[in-house]
Amino acid sequence: MLFYLGTHRPNWLALTSVPLFVSRRTMFKRRTFPRALGIWALDSGGFSELSQQGQWTVSARQYVDEVRRFAREIGNLQWAAIQDHMCEPVILSKTGKTVKEHQDLTIKSLLELRSIDPGLPWAPVIQGWNFDDYHRHIDQYQKAGVDLEREPIVGVGSVCRREATRFATALMQSIAGRGIKAHGFGLKSSGLRSSAAFLCSSDSMAWSFAARKRGKLPGCTHKSCANCIRYAMRWRQDVLKAIEVGERRAIQPDLFGGFAC
Repeated sequence: MLFYLGTHRPNWLALTSVPLFVSRRTMFKRRTFPRALGIWALDSGGFSELSQQGQWTVSARQYVDEVRRFAREIGNLQWAAIQDHMCEPVILSKTGKTVKEHQDLTIKSLLELRSIDPGLPWAPVIQGWNFDDYHRHIDQYQKAGVDLEREPIVGVGSVCRREATRFATALMQSIAGRGIKAHGFGLKSSGLRSSAAFLCSSDSMAWSFAARKRGKLPGCTHKSCANCIRYAMRWRQDVLKAIEVGERRAIQPDLFGGFAC
């Protein structure tokens, strides 16, 4: 499983070759961009957008223009998350919409972004809240002409606060069983130990919160390591160990129905 280290510091793209996960919200106001040493993926910033605004205030065309520029000037962009709609109750309360409406809007985003620029590496996202929601959403993609089994990567949303539960593990296993190459958004170490065997990739920047709680590393002179690449890299090593533990629990590939990253 490939792990993308989450960061709110885009300049890290020029400082390390480890895979990074960077939010659009940290970059769209920048005039210049670093050239990436390694591969990276783009988070659309949807949770912040919907939790703060109650709707997407960024048009599809604006987002396409931004992603084009990121891809051209930074390089090594593996994929960009679409402008999806999360289905956590707190987000539904902000938008006033239902899970089904959020799922429909998520599929609409993929189709619209691809119609504007099909050459960019858009990653579909499966959304839901209950187990059956996610599988209905997969079926809805199919009806819309999108075969998720053929996609290089598919995000699984609205699970980061439930990543260590039996629900999340069973969900990831069931999605893998349908031949979908899944990316788990925001999974922490505990969730990766449970679900790594069923994922192709994941991301997290939980290191920043941990740094604020645990204090500085010896030798660091800043007030907090919440923005510290040295702290993040040490934390990443622990995550990679958790992933290794999770992958050892892997079920034989034939039980996945041919699933492979």
